[in-house]
Amino acid sequence: MATVVDDAASVEFHAFFERHYAELARLAHLLTGEADAADDLAADALLALWHRWDRVRASEYPVAYARGVVANLARTRIRSAVRERRRIALFWAQREEKTENPDVAGVVDVQEALRRLPFRKRACVVLRHAFDLSEKDTALALGVSVGTVKSQTSKGMAELQRLLGTQHAPRKVHTAMARTGAAGGRDR
Repeated sequence: MATVVDDAASVEFHAFFERHYAELARLAHLLTGEADAADDLAADALLALWHRWDRVRASEYPVAYARGVVANLARTRIRSAVRERRRIALFWAQREEKTENPDVAGVVDVQEALRRLPFRKRACVVLRHAFDLSEKDTALALGVSVGTVKSQTSKGMAELQRLLGTQHAPRKVHTAMARTGAAGGRDR
């Protein structure tokens, strides 16, 4: 007997899909301005509706509910794209600083110590000290909270101090990274 109910819901959903898919894709296209993403957003919305189909079909205006789901997915996609653009802009910000007679040995030591840090600590230290980003901008670039940036930067600097064996690690790190403009090597 459960199969009959499931089959009836399936047939009803299929009819809803056929009637409203194009409209939902058009809505997604108009909201995001991305033709390629519109079909995906409409499909994702309809998948979400299928998972809640019992509630959706019982509602007074199931199409309005579907439009709301598309709008929420489009908003999420736009916010995600904006965050990604900000991250890219922060990472690719060009800084032209030239230093005469750099301390090559110091730079190599700092870069080696940075490579030994876990990625998140290294990223926080590099963004805060090499790129002079604020805690808020660093958090935005990494997609973490400001509190995480504070703790990871503090722990990363303490670890660098231990690895470099000096009380002047913060100044040494800042100076070495500013001179090279390097971000401490690649994550392996």
